[in-house]
Formats: sequence, C-alpha cells, structure tokens
Amino acid sequence: MKMNLKSILAKPFANYIYKQTKKAATNAVADQEALLVQLLKTAAKTEFGIEHQFAQINSYNDFKANVPLRDYEALKPYIEKIKEGKHNILWKGQPIYFAKTSGTTSGVKYIPITKDSIPNHINTARNALLCYMAETGNTAFATGKLIFLSGSPELERVGGIPTGRLSGIVNHHVPRYLRSNQLPAYTTNCITDWEEKLEKIVEETINEDMTLISGIPPWMQMYFDKLSEKSGKKIGDLFPNFSVMVQGGVNFEPYKNKLTASIGREIDTIELFPASEGFFAFQDSQKEPGMLLNTNSGIFFEFIPVEEHGKENPKRLMLKDVEVGENYALIISSNAGLWAYDIGDTLKFVSKAPYRIVVSGRTKHFISAFGEHVIGEEVEHAMLHAAAALQIPVKEFTVAPFISQNEGQSYHEWFVEFENLPENLGQFRMELDNALRRKNAYYDDLVAGNILQPLKLTPLQKDGFLNFMRSEGKLGGQNKVARLGNDRKVAEKLAAYVLK
Repeated sequence: MKMNLKSILAKPFANYIYKQTKKAATNAVADQEALLVQLLKTAAKTEFGIEHQFAQINSYNDFKANVPLRDYEALKPYIEKIKEGKHNILWKGQPIYFAKTSGTTSGVKYIPITKDSIPNHINTARNALLCYMAETGNTAFATGKLIFLSGSPELERVGGIPTGRLSGIVNHHVPRYLRSNQLPAYTTNCITDWEEKLEKIVEETINEDMTLISGIPPWMQMYFDKLSEKSGKKIGDLFPNFSVMVQGGVNFEPYKNKLTASIGREIDTIELFPASEGFFAFQDSQKEPGMLLNTNSGIFFEFIPVEEHGKENPKRLMLKDVEVGENYALIISSNAGLWAYDIGDTLKFVSKAPYRIVVSGRTKHFISAFGEHVIGEEVEHAMLHAAAALQIPVKEFTVAPFISQNEGQSYHEWFVEFENLPENLGQFRMELDNALRRKNAYYDDLVAGNILQPLKLTPLQKDGFLNFMRSEGKLGGQNKVARLGNDRKVAEKLAAYVLK
C-alpha cells in the first residue's frame, strides 16, 4: 500500500504524542492529586460546590468526608435543574451536550459533557491510534477508508442542550483530516434501524479500500458476516489493506477467535474503554497487556474494593493505594461535573508502572443467589477455557441463577448460542462447570456441598441472541448482551429462543 502525504505527516505527530503519553504515565499519581485540587477549585462556586463546601476541602480525606458516593439517581435532581436551563449547577456554565444512555434502574440517563470534558472523549481515541502508529510504524492505514460503527449523529435538544448517543456526538468531532476517509455517509449513519443501516453500510463499503474498522465486537461480527455473505470472501481478502481493528464496550476475548476467523488472518487490535461519563483508558502498546489509565485528562479516579462496594461507608482509595490483581469498582469525579460518581464498572490493575488496567465486569452484573458472587470475568474465563479445550466455537452466552424451593435443586443456567450444536454437549457442560469451580472457590464449595447442582446448559436457536436484542429494541450502537444477572429477567425472555 502506497504512503501518501497524510500517513507521512502522521509519523512525527504520532512520535510526539507517544512520548507525551509515556511521560504522563510516569507522573500519574502526582497528576491525579493536582487534578483533584483543580477540579474542586474550578467548581467551588457551582451549586454543588457550595453545598459540598468545596472551598473548605484541603485534602483527599476532606473530599471523602464532604462528597459521598452517588449513582445517577442521586445526581438526577442536579441534572433536572440543568434541563430547566439553570447555570453553574455541577460545573461552571452549562454542558455543551447531554450524552443519552439507557440506565438499568433509571430509564434514560442524561450525562453532561462540558466544553472542558469534550477533549477527553476526542483526544483519547486519537492518542490510542497515534501510540499504535508510533510503536508499530504502521501509518499506512491513514491512507485508506476508516469506519466507526456508531449510533446516529442526529441530536435532539433537551432543555436547549444538544442531546444524543455518545458515539453520535463524537461523530461531530472527527478531525477534518479524517473526514474524507470516513465511512459510512452521514445520511447512512443517521438511520436508526440497525439492520437497515447495516445493509446500507455494507453496500457503501464492500468495494472500498477499508484499512481500519472500529466498533463493539458483536456488531463488527454482524458487519463481517454480511460482507462475507455478499462477497463470498473472507474479510482479509475483501480488504487486503485492512490492518487495524479498534474495539471496546465488552471484553474482546470471547469474540476474538470468531472475528479473526472471519478476517482469515491475524490483525492488530486496539482496545478502548470509553463511556458516556468519560474515556477512561486505552491500549497504548501492542506488546504489553491492559489499557493505560487516562490519568491527566480531566478525570479524578477513586477505587472501591469490590467486597466493600454497596456498604454504607466503603473504603475509598486513590490511585497510589491500589494493588495489582485486586478487583475494584470505579468511581470518578470530572470536569463534566460528575462527583464521586459510581459508573458501575469493575476493573483490575495488571501493572502499576505504568498504571494499566483490564475491565473485569459490572457492579450490577453478578450472581450471588447463594453467596457465591460469580462475576463476568469468571464466567468469561470458564467459557473461553471450555471452548478452547473442546474446540467448540461459541457465538454468545449469558448466565442466570435458578432458585428451587427444594433443597439442593438450585443451579446456574447458561444460555449458549453455538456456531454449531456440539455432539458432546455433556462433556462441554462438565468442562465449563469445572473451569468455573477452579476460578471461584465459593461456587466450588456450594457444588461440592450439594447446595447447588452443577450448571445446566440451555442451547439457543441460531441468531437467538440477535432476535432477543431486536425484540428489546437494542440492536447495534453501544448495546450489548449482559453476561450475567442475579435474577431471571433476561432468562425468562430468552425462553422464546431456546433450541427445541
């Protein structure tokens, strides 16, 4: 693939950003401490700042004493005031956007994005690509066509503030030098029906020189499947210069093998950790595990050991106090006007020099019907192990508890959509159960003590999860299947898609 001026000019800028990123990573703790001081000073005269005596806070301990943890429900009264047109509520002035997102308990959530916080969303994605360019030397992809599978960029106004999905908002801020390379067309991106939009995206891209493809893994897989169906080719043959896949939103590992098989060759991947509340981390190296925590981008991080999460006064830690391998709930305060805000994600540090993390799950996505506290990371580990051990490809899965009134008759039910239904289903079930028992000692004790039966496996029809997501109005965009839940709400709906 020939280099053009754009990819040649990218090299020095990529090297500059890469050096800046490495330098900032060595200064993470000091940056975080300075950032908290700056955030409190800037917001001291807001309604929230006055109520919580920001002007009197002189230490992190003062901050913890003055600013309790809160979720969206606790933040909502302030958001409502902003929607009424009031200024200086959570942050100076008014937000420039609301990112609209679906909450599990709150219905629609409106997350403020301010003039000060928008660079966090835009520059972090850019920095991830530039760090990749600097480390690998691959700048040629900047010459070809790029696609970001995202939500609609059409915005409505709520309280006079432009409002839409985060991916749609970010679409308005794609740098001019990438606009000419970006697909699909704006009008295509505005189509709200995912399947109709996907057909149009395939039509627009199938004959293009695609070099970078970005999105949430299950929706990228749908895109690949449609392309292969229409062209009869592997994605790597259809797009010979396709060299970078950018992904985030879910753990990549359960989707990696299928995506790689669809492409037909290994490809570089860049993992991101974005959310409506902020862009928290990005993969800065192809050689090291984990994603670099974004410590100097307007977000002050706190960490709660998962076993403390939900307690009345949980232990709250600064960055300097974290340990590698511990599971933490992530809490943020930011220049978007979020204060000690529980975003609902859990993570683990894989390194402290620099501070790199992996996402381990969601605080609300676990099963602990009997005190086992099985989390997303553990069920994904078990599934990856079983699928690899028996060479059985799995498309998608979720887990729910089944609580029986009869002693010793309860179990975890795994709803699994296979590529092809395996003949040795019983063996797969045993492999899965044993892998989870090795990973979670509490679960192991419950099965060994006959309090829980070994897990039950319920295969779903072809496209069962796809049809379920369609029925929920959650196809495409930032939507994803929850790996597990502590009730049977999803399980009851999946009953319609069980393989007869």
